[in-house]
Amino acid sequence: MTAPFWTSSEFDLTAVQDTVNSALHKADDGELYLEYTLTEGFVYDDGRLKSVSKNTDAGFGLRSVKDELTAYAHSNDFTVASLKKASNTVTQILSGHGGIGDIAQPFNEKLYVPADPLKSTSDKEKTDFLAMIDGYVRGKDPLVKQVTLSLTAETSHVDIIKTGGFHVSDIRPLVRLSIQVTVERDGRTEQGYSGFGGRFDYDYIFDEKNWKHHANEALRQSLVNLEAIPAPAGEMTVVLGAGWPGVLLHEAVGHGLEGDFNRKGTSIFSGRIGEKVAADGVTVIDQGNIDNVRGSLKFDDEGTPTGKAVLIEDGILKGYMQDRLNARLMNMKATGNGRRQSYAHMPMPRMTNTFMAGGDKNPEEIVASIEKGLYAPSFGGGSVDITSGQFVFEMTEAYLVENGKIGAPVKGATLIGNGPKVMQKITAVGNDPALDSGIGMCGKAGQSVPVCVGQPTLRIDGITVGGSQV
Repeated sequence: MTAPFWTSSEFDLTAVQDTVNSALHKADDGELYLEYTLTEGFVYDDGRLKSVSKNTDAGFGLRSVKDELTAYAHSNDFTVASLKKASNTVTQILSGHGGIGDIAQPFNEKLYVPADPLKSTSDKEKTDFLAMIDGYVRGKDPLVKQVTLSLTAETSHVDIIKTGGFHVSDIRPLVRLSIQVTVERDGRTEQGYSGFGGRFDYDYIFDEKNWKHHANEALRQSLVNLEAIPAPAGEMTVVLGAGWPGVLLHEAVGHGLEGDFNRKGTSIFSGRIGEKVAADGVTVIDQGNIDNVRGSLKFDDEGTPTGKAVLIEDGILKGYMQDRLNARLMNMKATGNGRRQSYAHMPMPRMTNTFMAGGDKNPEEIVASIEKGLYAPSFGGGSVDITSGQFVFEMTEAYLVENGKIGAPVKGATLIGNGPKVMQKITAVGNDPALDSGIGMCGKAGQSVPVCVGQPTLRIDGITVGGSQV
């Protein structure tokens, strides 16, 4: 199945292939990227449907690459004439160039064709579903003052055409439900959040065990925050929970392992393959072909099949995440990490599903080993400097730990440190590896793409915690 606009008489694929061959036959690399994306979103707030949005975004992007120079032209005008105009633009950098393109053999597999969330349920069913969740949460506790729900879905049809008859196509569904609960007691208000999704249709979201779990989790977190005391500050031992806290790994280490930063020498990991960059037992993987997971793709946005890239193995740096351009210039293999936000953007090396593999420690034993520190099962936002590796992250749920016992919840805690140095301070890796529930977006150079993060329970010694109590 392909989206109808590029199989119509106005966009004849035979003529399109001829134009692509003409535009790219002297290029080192390049492709025609065709996209047709339908999106919708429902926001339910203050006990009523607040907004509904629906959008169609369709277009093509034509790219040619010479050495490390890239020419790119895109349009939402689906005609061969428009494509030929784009072809004239991108061939300007190829004058006098012979081309050394290495185009992979085509394949015709599709990973997600059965799911099409925008066709599976009516708008009324979605609105009634959100009203049901609102009523469920409000009925659970009289302290609930506000429930904010966001339900989003999209279906993207993607085709990639290269020279020599290379043509791959895919249909990529994506759904997500976000639940935020606000509670109030004695004039104090606190919030809790939970969400989930992935490359499914709406049936996954509508499954009662799924939405109830996350509704209960958002409420539980908000009630915990009502009891929270100011967080301590200083250098201490911190245990990070499994799953979503892997966003720290994603930001503080993952971006530094992307090929472009390392080719240009701006990453702290540049030129260090084969070196010890993390503690024993630390293995970091990016894997883009895990079924149904938010960051998964059958092939990346250059047409390279996704797979499993081991980045760090038992503390040793093994490789980087690569798109085709940076892999070629670094004399390495493309890893299926060339991604773009849409047809209007050029691909670059990006993460897909990035996680730390499990170790051999029981999570309860890890917590019990702490004399004094924090346990943080949930993270919020943060920032990182790729060149230095310095980061700051908010802990949205955290607890004091004394003599191996989890105590009072704390609020206002942040983790401050250096990503590579923190990787050296990991002293215990749990046997409970988990991916997040399907909520992540990653930003880079003005582009956002869906990703997944993950890790097991981790103990980190001597990390700086920012808080209001010294």
